[in-house]
Amino acid sequence: MADTSFMQAAAEKIITTAIVEDIRDIREGLTTLINFTEGFTCNGSYRSMEDAIPRIKGNVPDVLLSDIGLPGMDGIEGIRILKDLYPDMTVLMLTVYDDDERIFDAICAGATGYLLKRTAPAKLLENIREAVEGGAPMSPEVASRVIKLFREVRPPERVEYDLTPHETRLLRLLVDGHNYTTAAEELNVSFNTIKFHMRHIYEKLQVHSKSEAVSLALKNRIV
Repeated sequence: MADTSFMQAAAEKIITTAIVEDIRDIREGLTTLINFTEGFTCNGSYRSMEDAIPRIKGNVPDVLLSDIGLPGMDGIEGIRILKDLYPDMTVLMLTVYDDDERIFDAICAGATGYLLKRTAPAKLLENIREAVEGGAPMSPEVASRVIKLFREVRPPERVEYDLTPHETRLLRLLVDGHNYTTAAEELNVSFNTIKFHMRHIYEKLQVHSKSEAVSLALKNRIV
């Protein structure tokens, strides 16, 4: 009898990842980690956003890991440009900064997750895969600050975005912490069906990522 777990692993899609990091040792260390881990490959390694933006064209990764403090254009402004160009690309910030302003600005710019550089290598790889599956990984300290930020912001009156009941239910699942895979299981539909509905939700909310959709849903009391 064939080993189904082996067949499943063999069929699993390789996650392409690119890196924007100005410190050479960190950049090369991340490249090595990704390239020598089964199921992952690094298809771009850049010192700055000025280097990354033109070179990513035609070689768009599934996930972009980006620092914030970069020479020239900072990482937040860079991902804002890249998310406009490639809205389906997942962006994870990987930085030493854990202040409220940068966290908030990065999420608003389109970052799916926010990780601190002290994240362990195995956990970083887990976070990359989680993001590809629709999650919004954050270092524990960052997640605590995000929750505190939302508690301190007084929500406005409820805003209507003309979501269907099914879209509203799906958005509620994401707010409750589900990713695309677990939401599909909860709703008893396929992963591709979830992606189809999420495209419509993004269009109606005028956002580009799950983290932006969840942020808007909480701020504007959509669900």
